Amino acid sequence: MLTDLRIEGLGVIAESTIEFHPGMTAVTGETGAGKTMVVSSLGLLMGTRADSGVVRRGSRRALVEGRFTNTEHVAARVDEAGGSVEDDELLLARQVSSAGRSRAFIGGAQGPVATLADVAGELATIHGQSEQIRLGTSERQREVLDRFCGPVHAKALTAYRADFERRHALAAELDELVTRGQERAREQDLLRFGLEEIAAVDPQPGEDTALDAEASRLQAVDDLRRMAETAATNLSGSVDGFDDAPGAVGLFGQARKAMEQAEGLDPAAATIAQQLREAGFLLQEAAAQVSGYLADLDADPLRLEAIAERRSALAGLTRKYGTTIDEVLDWSRSSAERLTALSGSEERIDELRGELALLDGSLASQAGKLTAARTAAGARLSEAVQGELAALAMPHARLGFDLKPLPHLSAHGAEQVQITFAANPGLAAAPLGKVASGGELSRVRLALEVVLADADAGEAPGVHTCVFDEVDAGVGGAVAVEIGRRLAMLAKHCQVIVVTHLAQVAAFADAHLVVSKSTNGEVTVSDLKQVTGEERLAELARMMGGIGSSDSSLAHARELMEAAGQA
Repeated sequence: MLTDLRIEGLGVIAESTIEFHPGMTAVTGETGAGKTMVVSSLGLLMGTRADSGVVRRGSRRALVEGRFTNTEHVAARVDEAGGSVEDDELLLARQVSSAGRSRAFIGGAQGPVATLADVAGELATIHGQSEQIRLGTSERQREVLDRFCGPVHAKALTAYRADFERRHALAAELDELVTRGQERAREQDLLRFGLEEIAAVDPQPGEDTALDAEASRLQAVDDLRRMAETAATNLSGSVDGFDDAPGAVGLFGQARKAMEQAEGLDPAAATIAQQLREAGFLLQEAAAQVSGYLADLDADPLRLEAIAERRSALAGLTRKYGTTIDEVLDWSRSSAERLTALSGSEERIDELRGELALLDGSLASQAGKLTAARTAAGARLSEAVQGELAALAMPHARLGFDLKPLPHLSAHGAEQVQITFAANPGLAAAPLGKVASGGELSRVRLALEVVLADADAGEAPGVHTCVFDEVDAGVGGAVAVEIGRRLAMLAKHCQVIVVTHLAQVAAFADAHLVVSKSTNGEVTVSDLKQVTGEERLAELARMMGGIGSSDSSLAHARELMEAAGQA
């Protein structure tokens, strides 16, 4: 329920705070006073598009703040938006700058306007000309009928939509798999060819690097033998026995012996002798390794030829599948996994077809139940609405719900819902949006709201706020009285705010707000205040075209209040 509304810098309203109460509140005032600003401000809270044109001349911004209670059902959504509900009160706000920039606030946190619209839409509904036009659409007519069907139907519809969305996703996956069948087959052939080619060569990790090193060694074997012989001669002396020149090992041995002798005479030489012994061991080991290396340096033309052939085979792989054999092996592993996945596509196609067949059967069954529920509810709703229309001076009006089967199931079921309407006897029923006048649409909409409110009577009174803008357009007299009576009936189940120019409607309100304007010749300002007692009688008298202070007009207003039960 909306408890208060603060408006600042919006249109002709400089600043105003309006307190609202449960039940029905009427907003009245002279033409041009700014009554529609109340509806416009609520529209901003509900996410309607705004630009700098809504900002009052001379103001930096327009600001609308609305405080709501009974907000438990939107608390989770507010929390997701980063806001909070405090003491069961929720503050929603919308700000529009003079440059046209818009900002939204949900429970104290700034958020997208779309989120503000989602939350506010759960708390209030504006029934203005746009809603009247929307009532002429098949989508809105289906929503009305589904709402009347009740919570069990709503739960079934939610389950149906979930299955429908799943079917859509599975069908898209199947279509993708089937459409790409040829492409997938070509890819499988290419992968198989590559894997077979690699398997035929059977490369080993790092094999290309190892063969490169071995080939380089065999190709340089003569130079390597010459270098190794030089090193061996310098380390160990002559290797062929023709040269008695000592090698480094022999000379080093002589030096070690000399220092060992010195060690016996001078303890200071002990450290040097020890170092020479250790170095001698290393030098002897190096000499042995050089000799072994030299012994292994044999020319092997056959091995070199075999290496060349193997390297050629490996090069054939690295030209196609990677710059190194390790990369080729990586490609082989990933391609094998891809081939397995592609090979499983046929199994997935069969699996999808089976799932879709089951879903189609389930959806057809669910859709049939939705159709049956709508058919039964449509008959009951038509009868109830026709009773309301009779009270609204349309005794011969006929309203029905036509369920037209669709060629394929939709996200909402197996049929398109269309409200048909005939205002007078002898006229064939036709689509509501095509044959109903503006005044007739207003009364149909009001009749629907009254009936739907009765259907929703299980909710706590005042949980939702219904705002009616010019619901009484084009009517008057007894019809206006019945509109006021129906709005009062609706106010037993929800909070009703009605902008009206008819005293017959305003007289039924539990609270009465008057919009007035004043000007100093340069600036026009509108303000709102609640009127009671004599002030309210004077406003009703003015609305009836009388002179607000005359005894007769006041008496007429008092009679109207008494007839409405508000005196």
